[in-house]
Amino acid sequence: MKNKAHASSSGRERVFEGLAVGAGVAIGTVFRHDSRAVVQVRERRIPATKVRSEQHRVLEAAAEATARMETLQTQAKRMAGAAGEELGYILEAYQQMLSGSRLVRGVQKRIGEERINAESAVMKEIGLMAEAFAAMDDPYLAARMADIREVGRRLVESLGKEVDGSFEALPANAAIVADELSPADTALLDPRRVAGLVTMLGGVESHTAIVARSLGLPAVVASDDIRDAADNGATIIVDGATGIVIIDPTAATLAKYRKKREGFVKSQQSLKKLKSIPAVTRDGFRIGLQANIELPADVDGALAAGAEGVGLFRSEFMFMNRADLPSEEEQFTELSSTVKKMGGRPVTIRTLDVGADKLGDAFGMTPGPNPALGLRAIRFSLSRRKLLLIQLSAILRASAFGPVRILLPMVCMVDEVRQVRRMLTRLAAQLKRRGVKIADPLPPLGIMIEIPGAALAADALAAEADFFAIGTNDLTQYTLAIDRSDEQVAYLYNPLHPAVLRLIQFSAEAALAARIPVSVCGEMAGDERMTPILLGFGITDLSMSANSLPRVKKRILELNLSVISGKVRRMTSESDPDKVRAIVDELGSAG
Repeated sequence: MKNKAHASSSGRERVFEGLAVGAGVAIGTVFRHDSRAVVQVRERRIPATKVRSEQHRVLEAAAEATARMETLQTQAKRMAGAAGEELGYILEAYQQMLSGSRLVRGVQKRIGEERINAESAVMKEIGLMAEAFAAMDDPYLAARMADIREVGRRLVESLGKEVDGSFEALPANAAIVADELSPADTALLDPRRVAGLVTMLGGVESHTAIVARSLGLPAVVASDDIRDAADNGATIIVDGATGIVIIDPTAATLAKYRKKREGFVKSQQSLKKLKSIPAVTRDGFRIGLQANIELPADVDGALAAGAEGVGLFRSEFMFMNRADLPSEEEQFTELSSTVKKMGGRPVTIRTLDVGADKLGDAFGMTPGPNPALGLRAIRFSLSRRKLLLIQLSAILRASAFGPVRILLPMVCMVDEVRQVRRMLTRLAAQLKRRGVKIADPLPPLGIMIEIPGAALAADALAAEADFFAIGTNDLTQYTLAIDRSDEQVAYLYNPLHPAVLRLIQFSAEAALAARIPVSVCGEMAGDERMTPILLGFGITDLSMSANSLPRVKKRILELNLSVISGKVRRMTSESDPDKVRAIVDELGSAG
Protein backbone atom coordinates (compact mmCIF):
# COMPACT_ATOMS: atom_id res chain seq x y z
CA MET A 1 0.00 0.00 0.00
CA LYS A 2 1.33 3.42 -0.94
CA ASN A 3 1.69 5.77 2.00
CA LYS A 4 -0.46 8.88 1.81
CA ALA A 5 0.24 12.14 3.60
CA HIS A 6 -1.72 15.37 3.31
CA ALA A 7 -2.21 18.62 5.17
CA SER A 8 -5.56 19.62 6.61
CA SER A 9 -7.18 23.00 6.15
CA SER A 10 -5.32 24.16 9.26
CA GLY A 11 -2.06 23.73 7.36
CA ARG A 12 -0.56 21.66 10.18
CA GLU A 13 -2.43 18.38 10.50
CA ARG A 14 -0.76 15.60 8.51
CA VAL A 15 -2.26 12.17 7.95
CA PHE A 16 -0.24 9.05 7.18
CA GLU A 17 -1.25 5.49 6.39
CA GLY A 18 0.46 2.23 7.25
CA LEU A 19 -0.36 -1.33 8.28
CA ALA A 20 -2.56 -1.70 11.36
CA VAL A 21 -0.95 -4.24 13.73
CA GLY A 22 -2.12 -3.30 17.22
CA ALA A 23 -5.72 -2.48 18.15
CA GLY A 24 -6.88 0.62 19.95
CA VAL A 25 -6.18 4.33 19.69
CA ALA A 26 -3.22 6.17 21.22
CA ILE A 27 -3.11 9.94 21.64
CA GLY A 28 0.32 10.89 22.84
CA THR A 29 3.58 12.75 22.40
CA VAL A 30 6.10 11.88 19.70
CA PHE A 31 9.35 10.31 20.88
CA ARG A 32 11.66 9.75 17.93
CA HIS A 33 13.99 6.80 18.18
CA ASP A 34 16.72 5.93 15.69
CA SER A 35 17.68 2.28 16.04
CA ARG A 36 19.80 2.51 12.89
CA ALA A 37 21.88 5.47 13.96
CA VAL A 38 25.47 4.96 12.89
CA VAL A 39 27.82 4.89 15.84
CA GLN A 40 30.51 7.53 15.34
CA VAL A 41 33.95 6.55 16.62
CA ARG A 42 37.34 8.17 16.22
CA GLU A 43 40.20 6.03 14.93
CA ARG A 44 43.31 6.08 17.11
CA ARG A 45 46.69 4.55 16.47
CA ILE A 46 48.07 2.53 19.37
CA PRO A 47 51.65 1.43 20.12
CA ALA A 48 52.63 -2.24 19.90
CA THR A 49 52.89 -2.39 23.68
CA LYS A 50 49.15 -1.59 23.96
CA VAL A 51 47.88 -4.21 21.50
CA ARG A 52 47.31 -6.96 24.08
CA SER A 53 45.49 -4.68 26.50
CA GLU A 54 43.30 -3.35 23.67
CA GLN A 55 42.46 -6.88 22.58
CA HIS A 56 41.58 -7.72 26.19
CA ARG A 57 39.23 -4.70 26.24
CA VAL A 58 37.31 -6.32 23.38
CA LEU A 59 36.85 -9.56 25.34
CA GLU A 60 35.66 -7.64 28.40
CA ALA A 61 33.26 -5.56 26.31
CA ALA A 62 31.88 -8.67 24.59
CA ALA A 63 31.26 -10.28 27.99
CA GLU A 64 29.53 -7.12 29.23
CA ALA A 65 27.39 -6.83 26.09
CA THR A 66 26.46 -10.51 26.40
CA ALA A 67 25.38 -9.96 30.01
CA ARG A 68 23.24 -7.02 28.91
CA MET A 69 21.64 -9.23 26.26
CA GLU A 70 20.85 -11.79 28.95
CA THR A 71 19.08 -9.06 30.92
CA LEU A 72 17.07 -8.14 27.85
CA GLN A 73 16.17 -11.80 27.34
CA THR A 74 14.89 -11.96 30.91
CA GLN A 75 12.70 -8.95 30.15
CA ALA A 76 11.56 -10.51 26.87
CA LYS A 77 10.46 -13.66 28.70
CA ARG A 78 7.91 -11.59 30.62
CA MET A 79 6.12 -10.91 27.35
CA ALA A 80 3.27 -13.24 26.61
CA GLY A 81 2.99 -15.74 23.79
CA ALA A 82 4.84 -15.39 20.51
CA ALA A 83 6.37 -12.04 21.45
CA GLY A 84 8.60 -13.48 24.18
CA GLU A 85 9.50 -16.49 22.05
CA GLU A 86 10.44 -14.46 18.98
CA LEU A 87 12.49 -11.85 20.85
CA GLY A 88 14.18 -14.52 22.94
CA TYR A 89 15.43 -16.37 19.86
CA ILE A 90 16.76 -13.22 18.17
CA LEU A 91 18.50 -11.98 21.32
CA GLU A 92 20.00 -15.44 21.75
CA ALA A 93 21.44 -15.12 18.24
CA TYR A 94 22.92 -11.74 19.22
CA GLN A 95 24.58 -13.37 22.21
CA GLN A 96 26.13 -16.03 19.99
CA MET A 97 27.56 -13.32 17.71
CA LEU A 98 29.22 -11.75 20.75
CA SER A 99 30.56 -14.95 22.31
CA GLY A 100 33.87 -16.05 20.80
CA SER A 101 32.51 -15.37 17.34
CA ARG A 102 34.06 -14.45 14.03
CA LEU A 103 33.27 -10.83 14.90
CA VAL A 104 35.27 -10.82 18.15
CA ARG A 105 38.16 -12.76 16.59
CA GLY A 106 38.16 -10.45 13.57
CA VAL A 107 38.28 -7.36 15.76
CA GLN A 108 41.20 -8.72 17.79
CA LYS A 109 43.09 -9.62 14.63
CA ARG A 110 42.51 -6.16 13.16
CA ILE A 111 43.78 -4.49 16.33
CA GLY A 112 46.99 -6.49 16.07
CA GLU A 113 47.52 -5.96 12.35
CA GLU A 114 46.47 -2.31 12.00
CA ARG A 115 47.39 -1.09 15.50
CA ILE A 116 44.11 0.78 15.95
CA ASN A 117 41.80 1.26 18.91
CA ALA A 118 39.12 -1.34 19.67
CA GLU A 119 36.13 0.90 18.84
CA SER A 120 37.46 1.63 15.36
CA ALA A 121 38.34 -2.03 14.79
CA VAL A 122 34.77 -3.04 15.68
CA MET A 123 33.24 -0.60 13.21
CA LYS A 124 35.60 -1.67 10.42
CA GLU A 125 34.90 -5.35 11.01
CA ILE A 126 31.14 -4.74 11.17
CA GLY A 127 31.31 -2.81 7.91
CA LEU A 128 33.21 -5.64 6.21
CA MET A 129 30.77 -8.32 7.43
CA ALA A 130 27.73 -6.24 6.54
CA GLU A 131 29.00 -5.70 2.99
CA ALA A 132 29.60 -9.43 2.60
CA PHE A 133 26.08 -10.28 3.82
CA ALA A 134 24.46 -7.55 1.70
CA ALA A 135 26.16 -8.94 -1.42
CA MET A 136 24.75 -12.44 -0.92
CA ASP A 137 22.06 -13.69 -3.29
CA ASP A 138 20.14 -15.21 -0.40
CA PRO A 139 17.63 -12.54 0.81
CA TYR A 140 17.48 -14.09 4.28
CA LEU A 141 21.24 -13.79 4.78
CA ALA A 142 21.32 -10.32 3.23
CA ALA A 143 18.67 -9.20 5.71
CA ARG A 144 20.87 -10.30 8.64
CA MET A 145 23.01 -7.21 7.96
CA ALA A 146 20.80 -5.24 10.35
CA ASP A 147 21.41 -7.81 13.07
CA ILE A 148 25.18 -7.56 12.58
CA ARG A 149 25.10 -3.77 12.82
CA GLU A 150 23.01 -4.00 16.00
CA VAL A 151 25.54 -6.33 17.62
CA GLY A 152 28.38 -4.01 16.59
CA ARG A 153 26.60 -1.05 18.13
CA ARG A 154 26.15 -2.94 21.39
CA LEU A 155 29.82 -3.88 21.44
CA VAL A 156 30.96 -0.29 20.88
CA GLU A 157 28.62 0.90 23.63
CA SER A 158 30.17 -1.60 26.03
CA LEU A 159 33.67 -0.48 25.06
CA GLY A 160 32.64 3.07 25.91
CA LYS A 161 30.90 1.87 29.11
CA GLU A 162 27.74 3.63 27.94
CA VAL A 163 24.52 2.70 29.66
CA ASP A 164 21.68 1.66 27.37
CA GLY A 165 19.09 4.27 28.17
CA SER A 166 17.25 4.44 24.86
CA PHE A 167 13.84 4.79 26.50
CA GLU A 168 14.82 6.32 29.84
CA ALA A 169 13.85 9.86 28.79
CA LEU A 170 10.37 9.01 27.52
CA PRO A 171 7.81 11.80 27.97
CA ALA A 172 4.47 11.02 29.55
CA ASN A 173 2.15 9.16 27.16
CA ALA A 174 4.96 8.64 24.65
CA ALA A 175 4.29 7.36 21.14
CA ILE A 176 7.56 5.97 19.79
CA VAL A 177 8.21 6.82 16.13
CA ALA A 178 11.12 4.98 14.51
CA ASP A 179 12.43 3.57 11.26
CA GLU A 180 12.24 0.19 12.98
CA LEU A 181 12.59 -1.27 16.45
CA SER A 182 15.26 -3.86 17.05
CA PRO A 183 14.54 -6.89 19.27
CA ALA A 184 16.74 -5.30 21.93
CA ASP A 185 14.62 -2.14 21.73
CA THR A 186 11.29 -3.93 21.95
CA ALA A 187 12.47 -5.95 24.95
CA LEU A 188 12.83 -2.64 26.83
CA LEU A 189 9.30 -1.40 26.15
CA ASP A 190 7.20 -0.73 29.21
CA PRO A 191 3.48 -0.49 28.29
CA ARG A 192 2.92 1.70 31.36
CA ARG A 193 5.08 4.41 29.74
CA VAL A 194 4.43 3.83 26.03
CA ALA A 195 1.10 4.85 24.49
CA GLY A 196 1.72 3.52 20.98
CA LEU A 197 4.23 2.58 18.28
CA VAL A 198 4.80 3.73 14.69
CA THR A 199 7.56 2.39 12.43
CA MET A 200 8.50 3.12 8.84
CA LEU A 201 9.41 -0.51 8.20
CA GLY A 202 7.97 -3.89 9.18
CA GLY A 203 5.07 -6.15 8.32
CA VAL A 204 1.98 -7.52 10.03
CA GLU A 205 4.02 -10.46 11.37
CA SER A 206 7.27 -8.61 12.17
CA HIS A 207 8.57 -8.88 15.73
CA THR A 208 7.44 -5.27 16.40
CA ALA A 209 3.89 -6.19 15.38
CA ILE A 210 3.87 -9.33 17.52
CA VAL A 211 5.15 -7.42 20.55
CA ALA A 212 2.57 -4.65 20.05
CA ARG A 213 -0.27 -7.18 19.99
CA SER A 214 1.14 -9.02 22.98
CA LEU A 215 1.43 -5.84 25.06
CA GLY A 216 -1.90 -4.46 23.85
CA LEU A 217 -0.31 -1.34 22.33
CA PRO A 218 -1.88 0.57 19.40
CA ALA A 219 0.65 0.27 16.58
CA VAL A 220 1.14 1.02 12.89
CA VAL A 221 4.04 -0.27 10.78
CA ALA A 222 5.22 0.41 7.21
CA SER A 223 4.28 4.10 7.44
CA ASP A 224 6.88 5.21 4.94
CA ASP A 225 7.99 8.81 5.53
CA ILE A 226 6.47 9.60 8.87
CA ARG A 227 9.69 9.79 10.83
CA ASP A 228 10.89 12.89 8.97
CA ALA A 229 7.53 14.56 9.58
CA ALA A 230 7.26 13.76 13.28
CA ASP A 231 9.07 16.20 15.57
CA ASN A 232 9.87 15.31 19.16
CA GLY A 233 7.12 16.58 21.43
CA ALA A 234 4.48 16.86 18.70
CA THR A 235 0.98 15.53 19.37
CA ILE A 236 0.29 12.28 17.55
CA ILE A 237 -2.69 9.97 17.07
CA VAL A 238 -2.04 6.27 16.37
CA ASP A 239 -5.06 4.27 15.24
CA GLY A 240 -4.02 0.64 15.55
CA ALA A 241 -7.30 -0.59 14.06
CA THR A 242 -7.18 1.31 10.74
CA GLY A 243 -3.46 2.03 10.26
CA ILE A 244 -3.99 5.80 10.33
CA VAL A 245 -1.39 8.07 11.99
CA ILE A 246 -2.04 11.81 12.46
CA ILE A 247 0.61 14.39 13.39
CA ASP A 248 -0.48 17.73 14.93
CA PRO A 249 -4.21 16.94 14.77
CA THR A 250 -6.80 19.72 14.79
CA ALA A 251 -9.11 20.18 17.77
CA ALA A 252 -11.94 18.53 15.84
CA THR A 253 -9.77 15.52 14.98
CA LEU A 254 -8.62 15.18 18.58
CA ALA A 255 -12.21 15.21 19.79
CA LYS A 256 -13.15 12.52 17.24
CA TYR A 257 -10.32 10.18 18.26
CA ARG A 258 -10.76 10.78 21.99
CA LYS A 259 -14.32 9.57 21.55
CA LYS A 260 -13.08 6.55 19.58
CA ARG A 261 -10.49 5.78 22.27
CA GLU A 262 -13.12 6.01 25.01
CA GLY A 263 -15.27 3.54 23.09
CA PHE A 264 -12.34 1.14 22.78
CA VAL A 265 -11.51 1.41 26.51
CA LYS A 266 -15.14 0.70 27.40
CA SER A 267 -15.19 -2.32 25.10
CA GLN A 268 -12.01 -3.61 26.76
CA GLN A 269 -13.58 -3.23 30.18
CA SER A 270 -16.67 -5.09 29.04
CA LEU A 271 -14.45 -7.90 27.75
CA LYS A 272 -13.17 -8.47 31.30
CA LYS A 273 -16.71 -9.38 32.34
CA LEU A 274 -16.57 -12.37 30.00
CA LYS A 275 -13.91 -14.13 32.08
CA SER A 276 -16.24 -16.61 33.75
CA ILE A 277 -18.67 -16.99 30.83
CA PRO A 278 -18.18 -20.19 28.77
CA ALA A 279 -17.23 -19.71 25.11
CA VAL A 280 -20.38 -21.06 23.46
CA THR A 281 -21.62 -20.11 19.99
CA ARG A 282 -25.18 -18.87 19.51
CA ASP A 283 -26.21 -22.30 18.27
CA GLY A 284 -24.74 -24.07 21.30
CA PHE A 285 -21.27 -25.26 20.29
CA ARG A 286 -18.73 -25.17 23.15
CA ILE A 287 -15.27 -23.86 22.19
CA GLY A 288 -12.21 -24.46 24.39
CA LEU A 289 -9.99 -21.42 24.97
CA GLN A 290 -6.52 -21.95 26.36
CA ALA A 291 -3.34 -19.90 26.75
CA ASN A 292 0.14 -20.11 25.26
CA ILE A 293 2.76 -19.49 27.96
CA GLU A 294 6.54 -19.23 28.24
CA LEU A 295 7.16 -19.43 31.97
CA PRO A 296 5.44 -20.69 35.13
CA ALA A 297 5.00 -17.01 36.05
CA ASP A 298 2.69 -16.57 33.03
CA VAL A 299 0.03 -18.78 34.63
CA ASP A 300 -1.43 -15.91 36.70
CA GLY A 301 -2.09 -13.81 33.60
CA ALA A 302 -3.60 -16.79 31.78
CA LEU A 303 -6.01 -17.55 34.63
CA ALA A 304 -6.91 -13.87 35.00
CA ALA A 305 -7.92 -13.83 31.32
CA GLY A 306 -10.14 -16.87 31.78
CA ALA A 307 -7.95 -19.55 30.20
CA GLU A 308 -9.33 -23.07 30.62
CA GLY A 309 -5.87 -24.57 30.40
CA VAL A 310 -2.45 -24.19 28.80
CA GLY A 311 -2.62 -25.18 25.15
CA LEU A 312 1.09 -24.61 24.56
CA PHE A 313 3.83 -24.44 27.20
CA ARG A 314 7.11 -23.70 25.48
CA SER A 315 9.84 -25.58 27.35
CA GLU A 316 12.74 -23.73 25.67
CA PHE A 317 13.10 -21.20 28.50
CA MET A 318 14.79 -23.85 30.66
CA PHE A 319 17.56 -24.34 28.10
CA MET A 320 18.40 -20.77 27.12
CA ASN A 321 20.99 -18.38 28.58
CA ARG A 322 23.18 -21.05 30.10
CA ALA A 323 26.36 -22.91 29.18
CA ASP A 324 25.08 -26.28 30.43
CA LEU A 325 21.86 -28.23 30.06
CA PRO A 326 19.15 -28.29 32.74
CA SER A 327 18.99 -31.40 34.87
CA GLU A 328 15.89 -33.56 35.14
CA GLU A 329 15.29 -32.18 38.62
CA GLU A 330 15.42 -28.57 37.39
CA GLN A 331 12.96 -29.32 34.61
CA PHE A 332 10.66 -31.24 36.94
CA THR A 333 10.60 -28.32 39.40
CA GLU A 334 9.58 -25.80 36.71
CA LEU A 335 7.03 -28.07 35.02
CA SER A 336 5.40 -29.33 38.21
CA SER A 337 5.12 -25.74 39.43
CA THR A 338 3.10 -24.84 36.34
CA VAL A 339 0.88 -27.92 36.57
CA LYS A 340 0.13 -27.22 40.24
CA LYS A 341 -0.66 -23.56 39.56
CA MET A 342 -3.19 -24.55 36.90
CA GLY A 343 -5.21 -26.32 39.59
CA GLY A 344 -6.45 -29.29 37.61
CA ARG A 345 -6.71 -27.52 34.25
CA PRO A 346 -4.86 -29.29 31.41
CA VAL A 347 -1.29 -28.29 30.53
CA THR A 348 0.17 -29.14 27.10
CA ILE A 349 3.98 -29.21 27.30
CA ARG A 350 5.89 -28.95 24.05
CA THR A 351 9.24 -30.72 23.98
CA LEU A 352 12.34 -28.75 23.08
CA ASP A 353 11.81 -26.72 19.89
CA VAL A 354 15.36 -25.57 19.14
CA GLY A 355 18.32 -27.16 17.41
CA ALA A 356 22.06 -27.13 16.89
CA ASP A 357 21.91 -23.39 16.18
CA LYS A 358 20.88 -22.86 19.84
CA LEU A 359 22.37 -25.81 21.74
CA GLY A 360 25.26 -26.70 19.45
CA ASP A 361 27.89 -25.54 21.96
CA ALA A 362 26.53 -27.85 24.67
CA PHE A 363 26.92 -30.83 22.32
CA GLY A 364 29.98 -29.71 20.35
CA MET A 365 27.82 -29.42 17.22
CA THR A 366 28.01 -26.96 14.35
CA PRO A 367 24.74 -25.55 13.01
CA GLY A 368 23.82 -26.47 9.45
CA PRO A 369 23.64 -23.91 6.63
CA ASN A 370 19.88 -23.36 7.14
CA PRO A 371 18.80 -23.94 10.75
CA ALA A 372 15.10 -23.56 9.90
CA LEU A 373 15.33 -26.62 7.67
CA GLY A 374 17.99 -28.50 9.59
CA LEU A 375 18.49 -30.44 12.79
CA ARG A 376 15.94 -28.90 15.12
CA ALA A 377 12.86 -29.67 17.24
CA ILE A 378 11.94 -33.37 17.34
CA ARG A 379 14.75 -34.20 14.89
CA PHE A 380 17.27 -32.71 17.26
CA SER A 381 15.74 -34.44 20.29
CA LEU A 382 15.75 -37.85 18.60
CA SER A 383 19.39 -37.35 17.61
CA ARG A 384 20.21 -36.69 21.29
CA ARG A 385 18.06 -39.30 23.03
CA LYS A 386 19.48 -38.73 26.48
CA LEU A 387 18.33 -35.12 26.28
CA LEU A 388 14.83 -36.24 25.24
CA LEU A 389 14.63 -38.98 27.90
CA ILE A 390 15.49 -36.48 30.62
CA GLN A 391 12.80 -34.11 29.41
CA LEU A 392 10.18 -36.85 29.06
CA SER A 393 10.98 -38.13 32.55
CA ALA A 394 10.52 -34.64 34.01
CA ILE A 395 7.16 -34.30 32.18
CA LEU A 396 5.96 -37.72 33.36
CA ARG A 397 6.84 -36.88 36.96
CA ALA A 398 5.03 -33.53 36.65
CA SER A 399 1.95 -35.37 35.33
CA ALA A 400 1.36 -36.75 38.84
CA PHE A 401 0.20 -33.25 39.89
CA GLY A 402 -2.47 -32.66 37.23
CA PRO A 403 -3.58 -33.35 33.65
CA VAL A 404 -0.66 -33.06 31.23
CA ARG A 405 -0.30 -33.59 27.48
CA ILE A 406 3.00 -34.00 25.59
CA LEU A 407 3.41 -32.15 22.28
CA LEU A 408 6.12 -32.94 19.71
CA PRO A 409 7.26 -30.06 17.46
CA MET A 410 8.08 -30.20 13.73
CA VAL A 411 6.93 -33.79 13.19
CA CYS A 412 6.82 -34.84 9.56
CA MET A 413 6.94 -38.66 9.68
CA VAL A 414 4.89 -41.32 11.43
CA ASP A 415 8.04 -43.06 12.64
CA GLU A 416 9.02 -40.01 14.72
CA VAL A 417 5.82 -40.39 16.74
CA ARG A 418 6.33 -44.13 17.09
CA GLN A 419 9.90 -43.70 18.34
CA VAL A 420 8.88 -41.22 21.02
CA ARG A 421 5.92 -43.37 22.10
CA ARG A 422 8.22 -46.39 22.55
CA MET A 423 10.62 -44.27 24.61
CA LEU A 424 7.74 -42.93 26.68
CA THR A 425 6.34 -46.41 27.39
CA ARG A 426 9.72 -47.83 28.46
CA LEU A 427 10.49 -44.78 30.56
CA ALA A 428 7.12 -44.96 32.32
CA ALA A 429 7.73 -48.62 33.20
CA GLN A 430 11.15 -47.74 34.66
CA LEU A 431 9.71 -44.89 36.75
CA LYS A 432 6.94 -47.13 38.10
CA ARG A 433 9.46 -49.81 39.09
CA ARG A 434 11.34 -47.15 41.04
CA GLY A 435 8.14 -46.13 42.80
CA VAL A 436 7.96 -42.71 41.12
CA LYS A 437 4.43 -41.34 40.86
CA ILE A 438 3.25 -40.55 37.32
CA ALA A 439 -0.13 -40.18 35.63
CA ASP A 440 -2.09 -43.36 34.91
CA PRO A 441 -2.98 -43.64 32.07
CA LEU A 442 0.04 -41.95 30.52
CA PRO A 443 -0.27 -38.39 29.21
CA PRO A 444 -1.62 -38.12 25.63
CA LEU A 445 1.13 -37.76 22.99
CA GLY A 446 0.34 -35.18 20.30
CA ILE A 447 2.10 -33.50 17.41
CA MET A 448 2.46 -30.02 15.97
CA ILE A 449 1.18 -29.68 12.41
CA GLU A 450 3.47 -26.91 11.23
CA ILE A 451 5.08 -28.11 8.00
CA PRO A 452 3.23 -28.91 4.75
CA GLY A 453 4.47 -32.53 4.78
CA ALA A 454 2.77 -33.15 8.11
CA ALA A 455 -0.46 -31.52 6.97
CA LEU A 456 -0.56 -33.57 3.78
CA ALA A 457 0.13 -36.76 5.76
CA ALA A 458 -2.27 -35.80 8.54
CA ASP A 459 -4.47 -38.84 8.01
CA ALA A 460 -1.54 -41.21 8.58
CA LEU A 461 -0.24 -39.16 11.52
CA ALA A 462 -3.71 -39.08 13.10
CA ALA A 463 -3.56 -42.87 13.36
CA GLU A 464 -0.47 -42.58 15.61
CA ALA A 465 -0.97 -39.32 17.51
CA ASP A 466 -3.42 -38.71 20.34
CA PHE A 467 -4.08 -35.09 19.30
CA PHE A 468 -3.05 -32.38 16.82
CA ALA A 469 -1.98 -28.78 17.51
CA ILE A 470 -1.78 -26.73 14.33
CA GLY A 471 1.03 -24.15 14.46
CA THR A 472 -0.13 -21.63 11.88
CA ASN A 473 2.95 -19.37 12.11
CA ASP A 474 5.45 -21.93 10.83
CA LEU A 475 2.87 -23.64 8.62
CA THR A 476 2.37 -20.35 6.75
CA GLN A 477 6.11 -19.67 6.52
CA TYR A 478 7.03 -23.13 5.27
CA THR A 479 4.11 -23.31 2.84
CA LEU A 480 4.85 -19.94 1.24
CA ALA A 481 8.67 -20.06 1.68
CA ILE A 482 8.54 -16.72 3.48
CA ASP A 483 10.45 -15.54 6.54
CA ARG A 484 7.95 -13.23 8.22
CA SER A 485 10.78 -11.33 9.96
CA ASP A 486 12.40 -10.49 6.60
CA GLU A 487 11.02 -7.11 5.56
CA GLN A 488 11.79 -7.79 1.90
CA VAL A 489 9.17 -10.53 1.74
CA ALA A 490 7.08 -10.03 4.90
CA TYR A 491 4.27 -8.47 2.87
CA LEU A 492 3.77 -11.88 1.21
CA TYR A 493 3.13 -13.60 4.54
CA ASN A 494 -0.56 -14.42 4.31
CA PRO A 495 -2.32 -17.04 6.47
CA LEU A 496 -5.35 -16.61 4.19
CA HIS A 497 -3.44 -17.93 1.19
CA PRO A 498 -5.57 -20.75 -0.30
CA ALA A 499 -2.71 -23.24 0.16
CA VAL A 500 -2.43 -22.47 3.88
CA LEU A 501 -6.19 -22.66 4.41
CA ARG A 502 -6.43 -25.99 2.59
CA LEU A 503 -3.62 -27.47 4.69
CA ILE A 504 -5.38 -26.36 7.90
CA GLN A 505 -8.67 -27.79 6.61
CA PHE A 506 -7.08 -31.10 5.61
CA SER A 507 -5.38 -31.43 9.02
CA ALA A 508 -8.59 -30.64 10.90
CA GLU A 509 -10.64 -33.09 8.83
CA ALA A 510 -8.05 -35.85 9.35
CA ALA A 511 -8.17 -35.32 13.13
CA LEU A 512 -11.97 -35.29 13.19
CA ALA A 513 -12.14 -38.45 11.07
CA ALA A 514 -9.74 -40.19 13.48
CA ARG A 515 -11.73 -38.82 16.47
CA ILE A 516 -8.73 -37.09 18.05
CA PRO A 517 -8.73 -33.51 19.41
CA VAL A 518 -7.36 -30.75 17.18
CA SER A 519 -6.45 -27.22 18.22
CA VAL A 520 -4.76 -24.17 16.72
CA CYS A 521 -1.98 -22.53 18.75
CA GLY A 522 -0.44 -20.07 16.26
CA GLU A 523 -1.14 -16.35 15.79
CA MET A 524 -4.32 -17.16 13.85
CA ALA A 525 -5.89 -18.50 17.03
CA GLY A 526 -5.58 -15.12 18.74
CA ASP A 527 -6.93 -13.09 15.81
CA GLU A 528 -10.69 -12.71 16.20
CA ARG A 529 -11.03 -12.07 12.46
CA MET A 530 -9.86 -15.64 11.88
CA THR A 531 -12.14 -17.19 14.51
CA PRO A 532 -15.06 -17.89 12.13
CA ILE A 533 -12.70 -19.58 9.66
CA LEU A 534 -11.12 -21.90 12.23
CA LEU A 535 -14.47 -22.82 13.74
CA GLY A 536 -15.86 -23.39 10.25
CA PHE A 537 -13.12 -26.00 9.73
CA GLY A 538 -14.46 -27.90 12.75
CA ILE A 539 -11.72 -26.77 15.15
CA THR A 540 -13.19 -26.34 18.62
CA ASP A 541 -10.04 -25.65 20.67
CA LEU A 542 -7.93 -22.49 20.36
CA SER A 543 -4.79 -21.53 22.28
CA MET A 544 -3.35 -18.02 22.24
CA SER A 545 -1.65 -15.29 24.27
CA ALA A 546 -3.64 -14.33 27.35
CA ASN A 547 -4.28 -10.81 26.00
CA SER A 548 -6.19 -12.20 23.02
CA LEU A 549 -8.54 -14.48 24.97
CA PRO A 550 -11.31 -11.96 25.80
CA ARG A 551 -11.57 -10.64 22.20
CA VAL A 552 -11.75 -14.13 20.73
CA LYS A 553 -14.34 -15.22 23.31
CA LYS A 554 -16.53 -12.22 22.45
CA ARG A 555 -16.39 -13.18 18.77
CA ILE A 556 -17.32 -16.79 19.54
CA LEU A 557 -20.37 -15.68 21.52
CA GLU A 558 -21.57 -13.75 18.44
CA LEU A 559 -21.21 -16.63 15.95
CA ASN A 560 -23.66 -19.16 14.62
CA LEU A 561 -21.70 -22.14 13.29
CA SER A 562 -24.52 -23.34 11.06
CA VAL A 563 -24.41 -19.98 9.26
CA ILE A 564 -20.65 -19.71 8.74
CA SER A 565 -19.70 -23.32 7.91
CA GLY A 566 -20.92 -23.18 4.33
CA LYS A 567 -19.18 -19.86 3.70
CA VAL A 568 -15.87 -21.23 5.02
CA ARG A 569 -16.10 -24.28 2.74
CA ARG A 570 -16.77 -21.96 -0.21
CA MET A 571 -13.68 -19.92 0.68
CA THR A 572 -11.31 -22.91 0.48
CA SER A 573 -12.44 -23.61 -3.08
CA GLU A 574 -11.48 -20.12 -4.19
CA SER A 575 -8.07 -19.31 -5.71
CA ASP A 576 -8.71 -15.60 -6.32
CA PRO A 577 -7.29 -13.62 -3.36
CA ASP A 578 -9.89 -10.86 -3.85
CA LYS A 579 -12.74 -13.36 -3.57
CA VAL A 580 -11.14 -14.90 -0.48
CA ARG A 581 -10.92 -11.46 1.13
CA ALA A 582 -14.55 -10.77 0.22
CA ILE A 583 -15.65 -13.96 1.99
CA VAL A 584 -13.49 -13.07 5.02
CA ASP A 585 -15.22 -9.67 5.16
CA GLU A 586 -18.57 -11.43 4.87
CA LEU A 587 -17.61 -13.73 7.76
CA GLY A 588 -16.56 -10.70 9.77
CA SER A 589 -20.14 -9.45 9.80
CA ALA A 590 -21.66 -12.90 10.18
CA GLY A 591 -23.45 -13.75 13.38
